[in-house]
Amino acid sequence: MHDMTQNYDWSFPIPVLFGPGRLAELGGICAGRGVKHPLIVTDRASRDLPFVQEAQAAVAKAGLTSAVFSDVSPNPTDHDAKTGLQVYLDGGHDAVIALGGGSGMDAGKAISLLAGAPERGLWIFDYDTDVDESLTAADFPPLICIPTTAGTGAETESTAMVTDTQAYIKRCIWHPTHKPMAAILDPAVTVGLPRNLTAWTGIDAMVHAIEAYSVPDFHPMCDGMALEGLKLVYRWLPEAIESPGSLQARGGMLTGSCMAGVAFLKGLGLVHSISHMVGAEYNTQHGLTNAVILPVVLRYNAPMISAQVGPMSEAMGLETRDFEGFYAAVCARLDACDIPRSLADLGVEESAVERLAEKAHGDAATGTNPRPATPADIAVLIREALAGAR
Repeated sequence: MHDMTQNYDWSFPIPVLFGPGRLAELGGICAGRGVKHPLIVTDRASRDLPFVQEAQAAVAKAGLTSAVFSDVSPNPTDHDAKTGLQVYLDGGHDAVIALGGGSGMDAGKAISLLAGAPERGLWIFDYDTDVDESLTAADFPPLICIPTTAGTGAETESTAMVTDTQAYIKRCIWHPTHKPMAAILDPAVTVGLPRNLTAWTGIDAMVHAIEAYSVPDFHPMCDGMALEGLKLVYRWLPEAIESPGSLQARGGMLTGSCMAGVAFLKGLGLVHSISHMVGAEYNTQHGLTNAVILPVVLRYNAPMISAQVGPMSEAMGLETRDFEGFYAAVCARLDACDIPRSLADLGVEESAVERLAEKAHGDAATGTNPRPATPADIAVLIREALAGAR
């Protein structure tokens, strides 16, 4: 077992600085790339937390200046991104530091994408549209990602989920040439995360690993990341919840989350496509929503993931290798994390089922689910999750 209280530097898939206290190196990273005035992007709930001040102090120590943009919703919207872009342009900023959980990270990445083509709007970066090949890496500002939760796992890519406030759906945005110049994984930053958010974001990472590994495609690099990520998250989440000051547990969670995030370059599944639309309409916490939906999707996918269940069970250290044992272990972990048993507990209404199902069917994650699903199939799953997901 590796010592998660030590510092490590990784070069794959981007430069990653891991270790307690690495946030203090932020200013040096910026200065090394010629950055002078970065915009730190986080969410409203994080604005006054210590890591924001620590980030600004690290930048100032390198002789640089910074500002903070935090007008970001729990599920970032196109309006948030446009407002942030204006702050970026008006402030004369030359880089974006995306600091936070999924909200701050997605908003920061959306702003950095917009800054690459500010006059053309956010949706030219929609994952489901043709890539604009006229844009190159040089068009985008330097981007540094610093996760403050062990769940999103999106710190190594420019991909971001943003709510389209006209259609009330979540869209995935990205550009293949835009990559973070570095990610900082500092376990000490996550020590103050409340018990419920530790659990919800941790389950989010577990879902990333399970869904990515279940995608029926040959991608051994992502599969390896998914299995090791699942192993770390399943091993360390209980300790991170019960012993929140454990840097070993927090480090294991950050590492597992990052690996699971790399794995879902392979794709995701119906848990995410449904969760995206629930979050867009009801502004629910993403990891919590994923956790509630997971059991019904596992049951639906069971006939198609028999080959994947064995390796995932082994990664989790289970004695059995069959679906029943795997499913029982997943549900037991959800119970231990006090995950609600129904989407109704999150405020989702029966009247929204058909609408949510239609939108989820159009989500990119539905296309990589191991078992095909029609809007009617998805509506059945949502109703199951409303009545009682497990």
